[in-house]
Amino acid sequence: MILKVSDIKQYLYCPRVIFFSYVAPVEKKVTTKMNVGKEEHFTTARLEERRRLRAYGLASGERRFNAYLRSVRLGLEGVLDMYIATPRGDFPVDFKNACRVALNHKYQLVAYALLLEDHFARPVRGGFIYLIPYKRAHYIELTPDARLYTRRLIGAVRNLVAREHFPAAPRRWGRCADCEYRNYCGDVG
Repeated sequence: MILKVSDIKQYLYCPRVIFFSYVAPVEKKVTTKMNVGKEEHFTTARLEERRRLRAYGLASGERRFNAYLRSVRLGLEGVLDMYIATPRGDFPVDFKNACRVALNHKYQLVAYALLLEDHFARPVRGGFIYLIPYKRAHYIELTPDARLYTRRLIGAVRNLVAREHFPAAPRRWGRCADCEYRNYCGDVG
């Protein structure tokens, strides 16, 4: 079973998204927030082509957009917003229409880095989460612990799907307000 990199982010945000995507697939409601996010991604990528690499602290490099990456070994695939190829190595960049770097964003970036490593057969030492509202890139170092935890997350997502387990309600119901699956939960406020 090949998972999507976004499943890592979704699992950390709310495991029920995985349940409704794989175990009991239902039609999801596209939210306004999702539509705005797609438009912001498109606009950012278009503008990014003309910018310098100063925001990333890099003197030179080549940007590559919307890179489809797949690893049978990892059982993972996804479309990376951008990566920067430099003589020092490759740096994944994930655009986020968010005000801060969240934990689920970090581990989604680590998963993309693992895919880049697998694809090019060379180590990736770090990557960037680009916060669109602030036009600022945040460097995330790929530590051994982050790599290990990401592999465990991949296993946890697989386990949830294999066991067909309906996860408990999230501790923070504020996340449910904009959720495309909110109508199917029934036990959240």
